Amino acid sequence: MTARITGNDYRSLTPPELGAWTPSLRVSVVVPAYGGQDKLDLVLAGLAGQTYPAGLTEVVVVDNGSEPPLRLPELRPASTRLVVCPTPGRAHARNAGLAAATGDVIHWLDSDVVLDRRSVEAHMRWHHVAPYLVVTGYLRFTPAELPGPREVAEADDLAELFEPAEPHAWLVDLIERTDGLTDNPHRAFSLHVGGATSVNAALFAQAGPMDTELILGQDTEMGYRLAQAGAVFVPEPLARAFHLGPTMRMRDKAPIDRVSHAFVADRIPSYRWLRSHPARQWKVPYLEVVVGPAGGPGRAGEDGPGYGYDEVRATVDAVLAGTVPDVVVTVTGPWDRVRAEGRAPLRNPDLDLVLIRGHYAHEGRVRFALDSPRAVRMAPPYPAEGGEAPETGAAPPYRLRLPAGWVPGEDSLARLLDLAGDGGYGLVSALLAEGSGEGIVAARLERTAAFARAAIVRREGEDLDDAVEDTSGVLWVDGETYGFLPEAGPITGRRGAYRARTEAQAEIARLAKENERLRAQVTRWRDEAGRWRKSAVELRREVGGLRRELAAARKIVQYGLLSSVKRAIIRRR
Repeated sequence: MTARITGNDYRSLTPPELGAWTPSLRVSVVVPAYGGQDKLDLVLAGLAGQTYPAGLTEVVVVDNGSEPPLRLPELRPASTRLVVCPTPGRAHARNAGLAAATGDVIHWLDSDVVLDRRSVEAHMRWHHVAPYLVVTGYLRFTPAELPGPREVAEADDLAELFEPAEPHAWLVDLIERTDGLTDNPHRAFSLHVGGATSVNAALFAQAGPMDTELILGQDTEMGYRLAQAGAVFVPEPLARAFHLGPTMRMRDKAPIDRVSHAFVADRIPSYRWLRSHPARQWKVPYLEVVVGPAGGPGRAGEDGPGYGYDEVRATVDAVLAGTVPDVVVTVTGPWDRVRAEGRAPLRNPDLDLVLIRGHYAHEGRVRFALDSPRAVRMAPPYPAEGGEAPETGAAPPYRLRLPAGWVPGEDSLARLLDLAGDGGYGLVSALLAEGSGEGIVAARLERTAAFARAAIVRREGEDLDDAVEDTSGVLWVDGETYGFLPEAGPITGRRGAYRARTEAQAEIARLAKENERLRAQVTRWRDEAGRWRKSAVELRREVGGLRRELAAARKIVQYGLLSSVKRAIIRRR
């Protein structure tokens, strides 16, 4: 039974101890090289001394057009082959080595990276416990003078030859701040570096070869595709290696990032910060919305329930007008039977299919696919002629399956994506309707990597959704709460949205001015109140003085009157 891993938490696995187990899987170590014969000799010497069984190891050296041509040194593993790839480019060389490899596991190795003698075994012990792992060793960058091949082959500890050395700082930092890549599974694919990484060969069969159109960033882009194929990424500290000299990134990180980001932004939707433009389209979208069925009004049976041009258009238009611009729409239906009707188009039994396809024929975000219960097969190009169009490259991280006729709100898709991403769910289903003979109608937001993982680990007879729930989690929500309705509402176009935003900004500016005016008025009132309080104090003081003067006058009057009375009495006597 295949081991099940939740997210990227490989800690649920228990690999065997080094030297205390019996391996059975074959490994192909692929070494692309361009020049550098002296360093290649050391790399092969390091491989010759590995603890992993030589009978289970093959080495494929790819000469990428070196002048003079590379040669295989005397000190090398027994099963070492030299393959020539004249087309320049690291990706071409890697693909040539991948095509020649026959092992169960592919171990990438740069031609200037010398492995510790236990490194391959440290990698392979993980691949024996689960068939969908990507394992990366720890690199150290050494400025030491190159030793001889014999010294490398006989060294029990390469540190004696290559220390002091610098660690792979970016890699170590990524691992440490994500608790060994376990608390951020959506970024774990960044661990895939070509210097010393091993991958189960079956994953490559799903993910495809290296992207030869990329100038830089091929390793990361391959890591993304491996993640969409269901991979789990494992950092292995016991798989140690020394890089002979600094890497190009260590020397020129800023210009390399500038070049790399210009290309990987198109191919890695998970790097959202590289997709800051609010409206443009990318080679690999973040979300694919699959709308179906589309069999024409009233057509039931093999084409499924009848949904016509109006229903499909309502759904597709709402998706394209939403707040998620990084989206493509795939409309499923029997497009292979659509033919032009020149004489009586209104009597064409497939008129609605013709209208749907014609309406979106020149919309680059809408494509058409033949009916398929799970995997989407691309339809012939429009107009239908010739063979089928080729599949696209990397898969989008998320796919929403939405019945035609159900219309998402402007922010519905963004809210579902936030919910799935924050919770790490493999499937979020939005209940749209139930009962009335239709059963349950739902929109399904599927995370590509979760379904790929579930397909690898599910048991015989087990429903795929159950395997997704066990490995990634499943959540049901109410569709109406998330803005899904069975009828189309008015769509605010970009011009309307711009006007609304401009009006809102003008209203904000007006309210800000009004707020400042009221603040000034309040300040004037406070000043006036202060003056009133001061006047009141002065008035109270004046009244107090008058009261005191009045009291003194009263005393004077009383004293004078008393004196007069006394004098009158004295005279009468």
